[in-house]
Amino acid sequence: MRLKNKISVITGAANGMGAAEANLFAQQGSHVIICDILDDDGTNVTNQINESNYSAEYFHLDVSQEDQWQNLKQHIMDKFGRLDILVNNAGLSGTSGDLTSTDYYDKLNEINAKSVYLGMKTAISIMKNQNSGSIVNISSMAALVGVDYVHLGYTGSKGAVRMMTKAAAVQYADKSIRINSVHPGMMPPMATAKRLINDPKFFDSVIKTVPMERVGKVEEVANAVLFLASDEASYITGVELPVDGGSTAK
Repeated sequence: MRLKNKISVITGAANGMGAAEANLFAQQGSHVIICDILDDDGTNVTNQINESNYSAEYFHLDVSQEDQWQNLKQHIMDKFGRLDILVNNAGLSGTSGDLTSTDYYDKLNEINAKSVYLGMKTAISIMKNQNSGSIVNISSMAALVGVDYVHLGYTGSKGAVRMMTKAAAVQYADKSIRINSVHPGMMPPMATAKRLINDPKFFDSVIKTVPMERVGKVEEVANAVLFLASDEASYITGVELPVDGGSTAK
């Protein structure tokens, strides 16, 4: 098992990529703390993992609220006394709101960027005292190249994740805390973007920009996150790993 006896926190783990990551981490021996605001969905994922004889628990967490991160930290320290892995997975799609809305711009930055800062701040405060830990931040292909069907606030917020990851990796490498980012490309949530649904020809043109000519699978992202979180990546920090079917290689 690649994560045997590790204590992991995964945010936004009630569905999608986060749920895939939670299931995979549990299967690899980690006790997973599933965090989300979707309590029913998060509890269902937790129950499914435990019913499969793996180990998970659910913790309600609004990732944009620092006091809730502090509550999570207290829970972790009281119950486990350590934290081995944090996956900052929670985020908003840049396709689900008005692409010209300033309010949506602010919300994207609060959920996609501020939450990653708060998550790293919380995890590092634990990990630096144990001189070990791995943080994986979920960014996006849109932080690496221009994308014409998402809100500008999405690309900006995911770009912030990319650069915070690199800065934190450098600042905390001497504490043996590894911090990396994963950059998914066209995934199922992005494939439901309003413009892509309403314009099949445009959807086809976007898919043709992907060298592998298909939408990615959440399990493919989870596999990349697992590698970076595990000890197999013990000499890797500050990297950006695209999982995009070759889109950013062009």
